[in-house]
Amino acid sequence: MNPLHRLAEQKIEEAVREGLFDNLPGRGRPLELEDLSRVPPELRASWILLKTHGFLPPELEARKEWLRLEDLLAACTDPGERDEHARHARQAWLRYRLLLEQRGGGQGWIDYRDELLQRLGR
Repeated sequence: MNPLHRLAEQKIEEAVREGLFDNLPGRGRPLELEDLSRVPPELRASWILLKTHGFLPPELEARKEWLRLEDLLAACTDPGERDEHARHARQAWLRYRLLLEQRGGGQGWIDYRDELLQRLGR
């Protein structure tokens, strides 16, 4: 066994004996594991690390921005501002769509976007 691995195991065992893990959030509940089957195995650790610290892939950041602008547009009552928000929302949608296409996924969402949004009442 690797000495570093052995040291880590000893520290974990000490922490368990001292009860340091007893009051962790989610204790006693099953882990909610994310499906990472579409993420290459060599990138999964970094994907989880970045996601845990609030970083998203560019297409998800673009999607968040597009949805934020759509909400802003829906709440806007001034016609002049509404046109400006609509223009920004279209640009954000196009950026999101471009990023999805570059990644090679999301074509079904792109093809049926309007129908899905209409059914969802957006």
